[in-house]
Amino acid sequence: MEQVLEVYQRPHNPQRPVVNMDDQHQQLIAETRQTIPASPGCAERIDYEYVRQGACVIWMFVDALGGWRNVTVTENRTAGDWARQVQQLVDQPRHAAAERITLVCDNLNTHTLNSLDHAFPQEEALRIARRMEIVHTPKHGSWLNIAASELSVLTRQCLDRRMPEQQRVADEACQWTENRNARQVSVAWQFRTDDARIRLKRLHPDVKA
Repeated sequence: MEQVLEVYQRPHNPQRPVVNMDDQHQQLIAETRQTIPASPGCAERIDYEYVRQGACVIWMFVDALGGWRNVTVTENRTAGDWARQVQQLVDQPRHAAAERITLVCDNLNTHTLNSLDHAFPQEEALRIARRMEIVHTPKHGSWLNIAASELSVLTRQCLDRRMPEQQRVADEACQWTENRNARQVSVAWQFRTDDARIRLKRLHPDVKA
């Protein structure tokens, strides 16, 4: 936990950006009957019945201090999918001059640099790994991941309705991302290491000399 909190206290540095990453499944749901639009004196009517059309995966990368995020939508969430997302992060024009990118993510077993070896030739995997520093949130500590909060905002503002197709989800998420980036919405993280030692004292035993 302290490692994550210490990372969040680093000053903004485009050459060594701190980027949070998280992902979530999104159900694809289709209507069984056409929605009746609202009219004077009558609210919009949506039938409670629906049809499941599978699911997709939403990937969120966010630079909390830089006011930047990137969202992509894929069909699966394998080690190879994660590796390709990290490759895109490294090759972002925004990070062309970055010496090293600190990636904060949860401790899922596919979220390691070993996944690069399964997805790319050795030379490419090494190129990406040399530009990455991976910092994992602790078990049951996903609330420490700023990208999880950003995914929650995306879900509430953009995806809280039925969407039957993966492309529709991708298009909606893209528009949301462009709007949020244009306004350079940043995140002011207030929880510090000293706060953790007080509020989560049980996790910080007092070691006597």
